[in-house]
Amino acid sequence: MPRPTALVTGASGQDASFLLDQLLAKGYDVLGVSRSAPGAIAPLVRQWQTDLQEGQRFVYHSADLTDAQVACDLLKDFAPEEIYNLAGQSHVPTSFRAPLDTLDVNGSGAVHLLEAMRTHTPRARMFQALSAEIFGPSGDGADEETPLQPVSPYGASKAYAAWMVRIYRQAHGLHASSGIFFSHESERRPESFVTRKITRSLARIKFGKQEVLLLGNLEARRDWGYAPDYVEAAWKMLQRDEPDDYVIATGVAHSVRDFVEAAARAAGFELEWQGEGLEEIAIERETGKTLVSIDPHFYRPVDIDALYGDATKAKTQLGWAPTVGFESLVARMIEADLARESDTN
Repeated sequence: MPRPTALVTGASGQDASFLLDQLLAKGYDVLGVSRSAPGAIAPLVRQWQTDLQEGQRFVYHSADLTDAQVACDLLKDFAPEEIYNLAGQSHVPTSFRAPLDTLDVNGSGAVHLLEAMRTHTPRARMFQALSAEIFGPSGDGADEETPLQPVSPYGASKAYAAWMVRIYRQAHGLHASSGIFFSHESERRPESFVTRKITRSLARIKFGKQEVLLLGNLEARRDWGYAPDYVEAAWKMLQRDEPDDYVIATGVAHSVRDFVEAAARAAGFELEWQGEGLEEIAIERETGKTLVSIDPHFYRPVDIDALYGDATKAKTQLGWAPTVGFESLVARMIEADLARESDTN
């Protein structure tokens, strides 16, 4: 019996790395595509290639999907049954500095795959990764019917991709689904994201390699889940007979302050907050040492106070539910970073 085949874009990123774990374990032949070399996931790539089942194929391929011809060539040559578009410029602050590149990667890249799919693999099934940032200030308790009101170039680029998936689904009959992912983290998250910055910085402070953790808005609230849970939802979407769009979220929001406090507890620090506004700091209660302070440089030009999602549809239709709670997520990230910093002593 032939193996199922999947193409996964954004292969060097957090989400794709977990999806590749899962697809290879399920017996898929997989083509992983990224604009860059494996980089931080190079050890994983070597492990995947070592652990392949007899006759199973995994190829890591560097390609730029902002080139429409590249997308066409990939789908024509590999002819995947499932396409997972996880590629993207996913850093909101960067999108303000590079809005055109953000739109090109997140928006045009999605359309190039949809058009290549329409032309060369119309029977394939495609998953498009979206973000809760498409909702903007309306994303407090958002579901699939919540209006799109993005307030960042990143959010706008993902909103464009969302509409194009719907258009191709309706106009061309493609099996194209979108997952509107609320914030999802892991020990593989790059340090450019505030959650990993928090856990790695506290681990470095624990081992005397860093003095202070600098942060921006402590009161921003986000719905944080565990990345492997979210990519499992992506796979479930493509197993359904009918394509659709789904919010994937835990339904619970926590502040950046909450994340710092949970990470500090997991690292063995007891924090005490002092001061207000830009002068606020967190000290270690036992020593009086300042561990956290505010730097206005890390405030976004436009921020969203709170984002949390309603995943009722995914739970009902996909049978999906998050398996890792907030405290466990933070503890996993801290434990991984403590281990990394210990190994480099």
